[in-house]
Amino acid sequence: MSPAEVKIRRLLAEDAALYREIRLEALERDPDAFGSTFGEESAEPLQWFADQIADSTMLGAFDGDDLLGIVGFFTRHARKEAHKGVLWGMYVRPRARSGGLGKRLVEAVIDHARQCVEVVQLNVIRDNEPAHRLYARLGFVEYGLERNSLKQNGRYWDEVLMAKPLLSTEAPQP
Repeated sequence: MSPAEVKIRRLLAEDAALYREIRLEALERDPDAFGSTFGEESAEPLQWFADQIADSTMLGAFDGDDLLGIVGFFTRHARKEAHKGVLWGMYVRPRARSGGLGKRLVEAVIDHARQCVEVVQLNVIRDNEPAHRLYARLGFVEYGLERNSLKQNGRYWDEVLMAKPLLSTEAPQP
């Protein structure tokens, strides 16, 4: 796979089966990284995955017909929070890691977000150092830590809260 051959595009309803497959792989391979579980989502019908695609912006990285990575984005709905968007569900298949694909997916979300929000937020498991480093390199700044954010089978995970402002906060120069 040549990185130049990989195309990033928005997933469509007809991609629901591909999305289901990679999402379940993500939940099974990296269960600590997500708020949902393989057990919960594997029980859902294909239409549920199609609805997720329709309800948010879900981007996929494709090498031909092979879906190598995904990342989601949604805008907050509350009026006072509509200036914020959320990056979620980031996953790159192991065979496609270390080639810059994760960076390209996050950059694609940022480019999309610039059209509709002022800041992009995300949560990342504190122990997920590769993801934390990637987000920091792309301008996300840690603004908090939610201790015991996730819990499964008696185990807790802390989540680092990160945000990337998309508007310049500097006053214009005369």
